[in-house]
Amino acid sequence: MNIQSVLTATELEQVTGKSNFNAMWIIFVDYAIIAIAFAVMAVWPNPLTLVVGIFVLGGRQLALAVVVHECGHRTLFNSPKLNEICGQWLGGYLVFSHMGDYMKGHWQHHSRAGTADDPDLTNYQTYPVKRSSLRRKIWRDLSGQTGWRRIRSIGRALTHYRTLDAEQQQFLRRSVLCNIALLLVVSSLGAPWLYLTWAIAFITSHMFVVRVRQVAEHAAMPNLYNKDPRQHTRTVYANGLERLLFAPHHLNYHLEHHLLATIPIYHLRQTHELLKARGMYNDTRFPTGYLNVLREVTVPG
Repeated sequence: MNIQSVLTATELEQVTGKSNFNAMWIIFVDYAIIAIAFAVMAVWPNPLTLVVGIFVLGGRQLALAVVVHECGHRTLFNSPKLNEICGQWLGGYLVFSHMGDYMKGHWQHHSRAGTADDPDLTNYQTYPVKRSSLRRKIWRDLSGQTGWRRIRSIGRALTHYRTLDAEQQQFLRRSVLCNIALLLVVSSLGAPWLYLTWAIAFITSHMFVVRVRQVAEHAAMPNLYNKDPRQHTRTVYANGLERLLFAPHHLNYHLEHHLLATIPIYHLRQTHELLKARGMYNDTRFPTGYLNVLREVTVPG
């Protein structure tokens, strides 16, 4: 399916246009929300603010991964250099996401989506699953079991640092440096314990929101083995709270991203409305809310 035959040349130019201002605004919003979450937990430290704060931080860690994704596609900034620098220093390093390695697999996901060769297929091909199975997966995420595997992976890389190639060593050094910098910042404000909430979020709420995102994007679609993205990729209508936690920066418009990966994330909603108005989605369903999506991808049991 080629949306270039649906949109006019002017519209296509509009939706694929890149804006350094929009890009910097996205990153500013992410760090502002992180700062606010830290401030609320520091000023009012109690079980409620800590739990809410950890969930908000997990959502922002996903948002930083979105920055990695967009910069990897070279669609966030107009400048290739800014995409390279910001995608790593302001996105990936803080959440131990290697932009180069990530994009190697991600490009294959785009080129092979709708086929049995999609490298991401294992994340969603078994859906729909029993609700009890999804509950167990969510418990493993929120209890830190899933995240602990990620921590062990990072630990093994650090342990075998000398055996890694120069690029991997650089990535680890910079990731550790950025996390030390975050620790120093919160320590300078008199609350070093706030870094612990960042680490806890990374292995709990972050893993949960990543799973929900993965499921929402592709699980239990009409046909995972059809090259038409409308058959294997989902866009979700999300409310404000869901955008905060599960779909930062219009991440919920995932179908549009698969229709044309050169569209910056800040133009995906506009693209959705244009394509909808042209009748391209007449036979396409868009669930409202992530809870409804989770109902769609599960069966009783």
